[in-house]
Amino acid sequence: MKKNLKIAIIAIGVICCSFILTSAKKPKLTKITMWYGGTVSEAGEPPADWIAYDIIREKLGIDLKLTMLPSNENDRDVKLNAAAASKSLPDVFTVNREPWLNMINNKMLASVDDMYEKMPHRTSVMYDKYAKSYTSVNGVSYGLASPGSIPRNEGLCIRKDWLDKLGLPVPVTLDDFVKVMKAFTFDDPDGNGKDDTYGFGAFVEIYPHQEGFGRRFEPIMGAFGVEGTWSMSKEHPGLNVLRPEYYEAVEFIKKLCDEKVIDPNWLVYRKDDFRASWKQGKFGCMREQNAALAAESNYEPFDKNFPNGEWIVIEPPVGPRGEKSTGCWIQGFRITAISAKAEKKKDAIARLFEWMSSDEGYYLLGWGQKGVNYVLDENGVPVTKGLPDPKKGFTKPANQKFTQLRAYVFFNGDIELYSRYPTYKAPYSGKTMSALDVLKKMDSLSYTPAVGSDAMPLPDADIKRFYEQGIIEFVTGKRAMTRDSWNDFIEQFKKIGGKSWNDAGVRYARENQLLW
Repeated sequence: MKKNLKIAIIAIGVICCSFILTSAKKPKLTKITMWYGGTVSEAGEPPADWIAYDIIREKLGIDLKLTMLPSNENDRDVKLNAAAASKSLPDVFTVNREPWLNMINNKMLASVDDMYEKMPHRTSVMYDKYAKSYTSVNGVSYGLASPGSIPRNEGLCIRKDWLDKLGLPVPVTLDDFVKVMKAFTFDDPDGNGKDDTYGFGAFVEIYPHQEGFGRRFEPIMGAFGVEGTWSMSKEHPGLNVLRPEYYEAVEFIKKLCDEKVIDPNWLVYRKDDFRASWKQGKFGCMREQNAALAAESNYEPFDKNFPNGEWIVIEPPVGPRGEKSTGCWIQGFRITAISAKAEKKKDAIARLFEWMSSDEGYYLLGWGQKGVNYVLDENGVPVTKGLPDPKKGFTKPANQKFTQLRAYVFFNGDIELYSRYPTYKAPYSGKTMSALDVLKKMDSLSYTPAVGSDAMPLPDADIKRFYEQGIIEFVTGKRAMTRDSWNDFIEQFKKIGGKSWNDAGVRYARENQLLW
């Protein structure tokens, strides 16, 4: 009996010790609430048994609670503003710039400056000096700005086969550029014996924060240092149209029009018309986007029409003062903020984000489970070909709930880009083509930093109309291209609100640390 009692006591002791040791090995989880912008909102939230939840709990000691934000930007703002008003913001959340600024003013956000060094790998691939500056107010960073759309993905493109046919080198200066544009227009570069080509092709492509002639003319405007609507430089911030160099640029474009080296349809072309025209060989120089130029389906019509044709990407022309620019580099950023009440959780949040950017997190959140949702091809790119069950591929709608956080790990890295832009053989010429190679060339060109200019104040409709119609009237001859006429135009522009718009923009840029 005593022997049995002794055994029981020992057993209870072992159990107690085991319980204590087990408890010691499993510290209390840090609960983190995160409101995120889903990649495919209609696919729904990740399921409760999602493998990522288990990994985050076991490896990071974090109990992550995810809530998808509305896909509509206005609805998203309403939800976050309501949470801010009721002091119930989550620990981590993605937010648009305007409500984010209001939250900073109301002291609702934590600084993230000390987080960058705690997630060294993620910081190295996600948060460069432009990203850090974008979320800094008065020298303090209040958010993590991850890259959105691919920047610097357009370039000045020229028909190399036309240059070779006419024995011309790649143009370097504006004078070279004019010489080549004239030859492309008047010297039958395609050799068909017809007067049916032009030097330069364009259309008026205007977006918010890109008034004036639009981005297709930026390599020309850049030769005068006035590309884009706003100058974001500390030396001369403000609207470019108010700078004297802008007159010179408009005068130069009028010269190209007068000499009839620009495809005259540029004023009526829309994007589809413009792209159909270069594929038909109507002009030999343009600013174009990498995929629009070289992706398989986009290049095929040109390849069929001109199997011996060849577009190359070149540096923009150098202007009279040595300036050159392909255009404005406007990087879209996605802001992820930390609420002030989560100040003590920042170490855990940094640990979570650093894991997201590790190989394990990057592939899991970006493509799903290896061998289930994707396999790697010979180049290490995730693909669905060869999966045991093709229905579980990451591209299938039913499986996109597993990759709702991919926007939080993607940074336009090579793996993502190889997946998006595969190499192929053009069907008619047999040339090996890659939109990614073109992108890398475009990315290396001279660009003007204008990060944050897309957040600048917008003009009202009357100012915008006066500005855009006015400069078109100068190049088409409806207004005299003289200094006096231009000065009158600028004075009237200022009076109807252009000066107030400029002053508001400069003030906003300075207050939000957007000047370079």
